[in-house]
Amino acid sequence: MNLNKRHLLSWTLFDFANSSYSAVIASVVFPVYYVNVIVGNEAGVGDLWWGRAISVSMATVALTSPFLGGIADYGGIRKRLLFLYTLFSVTAIASLSMLEKGMIIEGFLLIALANLGMEGGLVFYNSFLPGIAPSEYQGRVSAWGFAVGYAGSILSLLLSLPLVKSGRFEAAWLMVAIFFTLFSLPAFVFLPSDAKGGLSAIQAGVRGFKYTIKTLKEIWGRKESRGFLISYLIYEDGVNTVIIFSGIFAATTLGFKPHELIVLYLIVQFSALFGAFVLARPTDIWGPKRVVIISLLMWTSVAAIAFFIQTKGQFWALASFAGLGLGTVQSASRAFYTQLIPKGKEAEYFGVYSLVGKSSAIIGPLLFGELSRMFSSQRPAILSLAAFFFIGMIILKSVRGGGPNIKP
Repeated sequence: MNLNKRHLLSWTLFDFANSSYSAVIASVVFPVYYVNVIVGNEAGVGDLWWGRAISVSMATVALTSPFLGGIADYGGIRKRLLFLYTLFSVTAIASLSMLEKGMIIEGFLLIALANLGMEGGLVFYNSFLPGIAPSEYQGRVSAWGFAVGYAGSILSLLLSLPLVKSGRFEAAWLMVAIFFTLFSLPAFVFLPSDAKGGLSAIQAGVRGFKYTIKTLKEIWGRKESRGFLISYLIYEDGVNTVIIFSGIFAATTLGFKPHELIVLYLIVQFSALFGAFVLARPTDIWGPKRVVIISLLMWTSVAAIAFFIQTKGQFWALASFAGLGLGTVQSASRAFYTQLIPKGKEAEYFGVYSLVGKSSAIIGPLLFGELSRMFSSQRPAILSLAAFFFIGMIILKSVRGGGPNIKP
């Protein structure tokens, strides 16, 4: 298979596009705005509502993603479904501009819908990877996607900074909707077209359901696939919860202002961008398993240290270090899993991968919100994340596979 530059560029640009949502809406600005302005975070109530919104949307994605993956394969409509999910997310993001103080339920529904569209679309986005990159390049291409995504986060945060400093939060949400739309367009133009002559939606749905059950049984019957996904379920729970609550922790516990959070996250994005690029080639040479284990060791230490953080300066230093492993653990995990997929079953297997990944974002946010409310402090909640990383790492070490894609 030859590398098609238009396919690779448009695929990585989609990561660039959706990272505006991940940075501004899911991680840095909107969570703090919703928790502190829309809800109010006395006694952790805002944390609880934010955790619920993310968990509900992730649960919906988790339940539907393997079935939709089958439909995308057998109906030949993965590109169309990626477009529909993206449109769904962008519309909900733009609608956030209508929120006012006290609109707790409306904010809950809109962020759940935006997150559902964004995360659900990743099922189809990820399934393009084996079709556009040969095996010896998949680790690097996966890392490139995450690295370009961090560049998108950086640019979107820079664009939102003057809006947030002037208190124009509604304009920031609209900016993200426009950014997401504009930079996702190349994917809909240049990625491989949907297969012609596919089954009807109903027929594809029925077949997708049957093959999804078959795929789940097949994966569960394979020791290495089963072990990897159990490990991934656990440690990705920690990753997702860090992404979802790190900004809220910095604002609530350490007193970061919205514009300070943006600057902090910009530094983290540069750190993550550097880490993703530096470890892109080693992911293929060392093997994604070794890279994931190194990243999880780093994250276990970060979560434990965060419990003791008392000052903004200390958090600045820790967050900058933590960013090095943020994109690496995700890109290397995706490359590891790609090695376990039988040819021709990419969408189905990535549907299950998404099922596991999104299921891991159900318990973590709920647990963080509940611990924060229970103790009226976020410190016990942040400490609990170290267990997710450590247990996931121990299980992953017993999984065979994830070796080098190429010889050094």
